[in-house]
Amino acid sequence: MSYDDWRAARLAGLQADAGWLNITDRVEYGQGTFRIGRAADNDLVLSVGPDHLGTVTRTGSAISFANADGQALPLDHNRVTISDLLLEFTALEGHYAIRVRDLSDQARFAFDGLSYFPADPAWRIRADWVALDAPIQQPIDTVAEIATSVTVTHKAVFHHGGQQVELLATHGSADRPMFVLRDLTARDSTYPAARFVFGEDVTADSVTLDFNKAVTPPCGFTPFATCPLPPPQNILPFRIEAGEKRPRL
Repeated sequence: MSYDDWRAARLAGLQADAGWLNITDRVEYGQGTFRIGRAADNDLVLSVGPDHLGTVTRTGSAISFANADGQALPLDHNRVTISDLLLEFTALEGHYAIRVRDLSDQARFAFDGLSYFPADPAWRIRADWVALDAPIQQPIDTVAEIATSVTVTHKAVFHHGGQQVELLATHGSADRPMFVLRDLTARDSTYPAARFVFGEDVTADSVTLDFNKAVTPPCGFTPFATCPLPPPQNILPFRIEAGEKRPRL
């Protein structure tokens, strides 16, 4: 896929129903049953949708949802669509929340806030894919100030400017590891908190890091995302002038 095609797909993904441009709310809740809707008399008050949308019930880690008439609606991968809203039931380190997407929002399709550094083949790097001696539990902070911990099994190792660089893969999957990183362009050109890079063409001992495809995390587009921040090892003392620049919102 060409970089132009990749960038078009990137924009389409942001504009999709499950993208990051149509999120209106994120509300946390505890154990029990909670009324949700736009009216002020709800337990969980939204900024969009009908006055009374329904109820969410949490018992331990089990979640159920019923509409305003009391009819239970099945959740599909912890999601339900109702009244032009997509509700996503999320859990992070004991913080249970409902993230709300407005499917009727048309403004997302006019978004043109992405820009990129010129594509540079030098920033498409074939790195060593090195298994750690033993998996480690890596503390990961988030922009929502929710402390998390992830299991790290591998690092990508390459050289830049005569120095060895080692990046921990803290998220993603075995065939598409995700690296949360920050470089000196965060001071002036890219999203200040972090960018994400996804490994490609993973083998037993190598991985491709294409920094031309470095992207702004969801929290760069909405305050209702809970993005991970880079571990100290992934904060780099040089500029990576490749990939996505800071969004224009």
